[in-house]
Amino acid sequence: MSHSAPNAVSRGPREWSAEQNAEIVAILARYPTKKAAIMPVLWMAQDAWEWIDLDIMRLIARTLDLPPSHVHAVASFYTMFKKAPTHRYHIQICHTLSCALVGAEKIVAHIERRLECDEHGNSKDGLFTLLRVECLASCGSAPMAQINEHFYERLTPEVVDQVIDALRAGTKLQEPRPEADQWIFPVS
Repeated sequence: MSHSAPNAVSRGPREWSAEQNAEIVAILARYPTKKAAIMPVLWMAQDAWEWIDLDIMRLIARTLDLPPSHVHAVASFYTMFKKAPTHRYHIQICHTLSCALVGAEKIVAHIERRLECDEHGNSKDGLFTLLRVECLASCGSAPMAQINEHFYERLTPEVVDQVIDALRAGTKLQEPRPEADQWIFPVS
């Protein structure tokens, strides 16, 4: 099954709240141009509305004085921006070359069987959404997945089973690689 990211749809017009407008003003103050603020504004919108539909893209375009096609291109390029609703656990499996060479398809097939995914990548129990995505920037530790905001690297079917079992049980997982979230690198 493909499980690629779906195309954006429309849920109806959106408007910013007063708090969101204030946040946008603060974001714009940090960037040299409105265009440069597109990523944090997309993040803010996704945080507010859970996923980025076409009307949200139009709102962002009006806010940043950009063509809607530009906002759509950015939102569509980056897999971190959801273009459709996902279940509680959003599993993104890298399927580009480095991950593919070391078994990403085997991992995807294992997850599909384990979760009993439908043609859209949604699990039978309604907890998981599985998508194949482009590079997640962990080529040296492939195959890898991003589940919500966490990276899981050097995946095997056994590791996948441990993670799925823990998530289903509601067990808090140890941060897989906390240093990945830090922009601090050792100096030798």
